[in-house]
Amino acid sequence: MARPKKSTKTSVPEAPTLPKARTGIQGLDEITGGGLPRGRPTLLCGSAGSGKTMLAAEFLVHGAIDYDEPGVFMMFEESAEELAQNLRSLGVDLDKLQRQRKIVVDHVHIERNEIQETGEYDLEGLFIRLGHAIDTIGATRVVLDTIEALFSGLPNHAVLRAELRRLFRWLKDRGVTAIVTGERGENSLTRFGLEEYVADCVILLDHRIEDQVSTRRLRIVKYRGTEHGTNEYPFLIAKDGISVLPITSMRLDHQVSRERVPTGIDGLDDMLGGSGPYRGSSTLVSGAPGTGKSSVGASFVDAACRRGDRALLFAYEESASQLLRNMASIGLDLEPWCRQGLLRIDASRPTLHGLEQHLVHMYELVREFKPSVVVVDPISNLTMDKGDRLLKPTLMRLIDYLKQQGVTALFTSLTSDLAGDLADSQVGVSSLMDTWILLSNIAANGERTRTLQVLKSRGMPHSHQVREFVMSDHGVDLVDVYLSGDRVLTGTARISQVAQEAAAGELRQRDHERRMNELGNHRKAIDAQIAVLNAQAEERAGEVTFAIERERLAADRLSARSRAIAQSRDVPPPRPRPAASARKGAK
Repeated sequence: MARPKKSTKTSVPEAPTLPKARTGIQGLDEITGGGLPRGRPTLLCGSAGSGKTMLAAEFLVHGAIDYDEPGVFMMFEESAEELAQNLRSLGVDLDKLQRQRKIVVDHVHIERNEIQETGEYDLEGLFIRLGHAIDTIGATRVVLDTIEALFSGLPNHAVLRAELRRLFRWLKDRGVTAIVTGERGENSLTRFGLEEYVADCVILLDHRIEDQVSTRRLRIVKYRGTEHGTNEYPFLIAKDGISVLPITSMRLDHQVSRERVPTGIDGLDDMLGGSGPYRGSSTLVSGAPGTGKSSVGASFVDAACRRGDRALLFAYEESASQLLRNMASIGLDLEPWCRQGLLRIDASRPTLHGLEQHLVHMYELVREFKPSVVVVDPISNLTMDKGDRLLKPTLMRLIDYLKQQGVTALFTSLTSDLAGDLADSQVGVSSLMDTWILLSNIAANGERTRTLQVLKSRGMPHSHQVREFVMSDHGVDLVDVYLSGDRVLTGTARISQVAQEAAAGELRQRDHERRMNELGNHRKAIDAQIAVLNAQAEERAGEVTFAIERERLAADRLSARSRAIAQSRDVPPPRPRPAASARKGAK
């Protein structure tokens, strides 16, 4: 029997992955690598108003509705009715979930003056009560809110620490995925300073005020057994629940399209390889005030609606009615698209929300409206602080999100007429864009002329010319490049040069016509002369012919007369003389 060959490959055992329970909270599963540790407790700590209870409640609700994992919510401060009322603001019917036996809400009322410290104090009663609730519905998720209320009457820290360890160990032994909320301490994450050491995962929530704008932040302090995001992430409590926004961009794994999308400006499409930008790409249109950025954006959405695509326009400088009126003045009637449901205009002031809330609002509208085209006008007005360091990461997340959805985006950005380095000006997101278009004002000859140039356009050949950009009653268009010698003329200079060249051309045409007339007259004169000479030649030929005929006639008459005279005298005609050769022969 032949011995089997040894394999050259050595099998490496795969590292066991930590089981995780998805939270269903947008963004949180992403930065935790799949959710919270399954079968282990997670400590959720933060100051008052940071959103601990709402996040924990949403964790239970998503588990019960989306993942078929019933849960128990045990509270020590709020009542069940208060929690149900709070969740109604997020569209969650907690009472219905309780009737369906998907969630059990248990309010444990604790008064400090009723707690007597004894050497026999323990949490056995809590374990019995919590275990009964878990067994009633077969719960796999548990929330305890908040732990300070449970131990608020215990001054003996030794007992407190022992019971805390017992609590976390009991939750592990039951195999439930638990969230335990705790208040933020002065010099530690929690008031007791011990929970963060016994918990497998610790999440810190923070609520702060910056420049009169309320912002919430989330940070994963630790997460045993798995990689996780370590940054501080903004999150929001919106009408649809909690949304966590990762500071870092999403992975660059989105699919790209080779389809091209017209911009609505024929001249611009010609400059972009003849067909416009790629579908799903991002385009930045930057320029000084009055260069026509909003008009380019309006042309973009108008072209999309004409194709039957949906378009979403975020306006941060004008109201929707003002924008419709202004665009109608240049021949772009957007109001019918709004009535047909193809165009939606969302207009607001930058100060209405913080950056995070603006971003979440955009996400919600994109998911709800499902547009093919999105225009943000302008991105530089999303914040009042031009040096806001959070603006670029916010736009990065928005750009990546739109690319993931296959949405073609156009962003406008306000720059200064005297901007030196455009790449570093204002927002500084030009490197994130696939196409960058610059609109400029050129002051010359007592007037301002708009110009357009394509600074970059990835993946396609594009024009490097500077084209004149005009707006009229028929929309937006680009004027063909006009060269005069070695100069490119725009505006009045172009119009004046065109008029001068037209006048010079007319003069040349008239001069050509005069010369052709002179040539025609000269040909006619020559033809007349030729006709006279031909007549004279014919006349001379006739005279010569007549003279010849007359001489021949006279000769004939003379010959005939001679013959007649000879015949009348009967004189024989003379014999002809023999030739000389004949005479020689005779001799």
